[in-house]
Amino acid sequence: MSQSSPHLEFTRRYLQALEAGTTGEALAAFFHPEVRQHEHPNRLTPQGTTRDLAGLLASAERGLKAVSAQRYEVTSALCVGDTVAVEAEWSATLRVPVGNLPAGGTMRASLGMFFTFRDGRIVSQRNYDCFQPF
Repeated sequence: MSQSSPHLEFTRRYLQALEAGTTGEALAAFFHPEVRQHEHPNRLTPQGTTRDLAGLLASAERGLKAVSAQRYEVTSALCVGDTVAVEAEWSATLRVPVGNLPAGGTMRASLGMFFTFRDGRIVSQRNYDCFQPF
């Protein structure tokens, strides 16, 4: 197990790109063409969902309409072979109200994210998002 690796550094750059609002081709560069993201059930996505590359890119665009800023604070990370596990605290400033949070309010979640790499890019991302009450 390692706390430093090329895959882990790539994952950190990916999270920084999300924080910066990166979309389109610049965001697509982080993903293998066959990528699948599995978002397990949570308060925002009660049934969970699976996204391919087009779905991930569309989700990033939708996210920009909902939040004006977001931050991923990585609290722990491990790399084993081609898999990276990240625990992070996420926060976002809302552009629109969500539940009892007003526009301009802050939404927070504790995240467990698991990434698998192929050919140096993310081919699988599994999210376990635990949102604070809203």
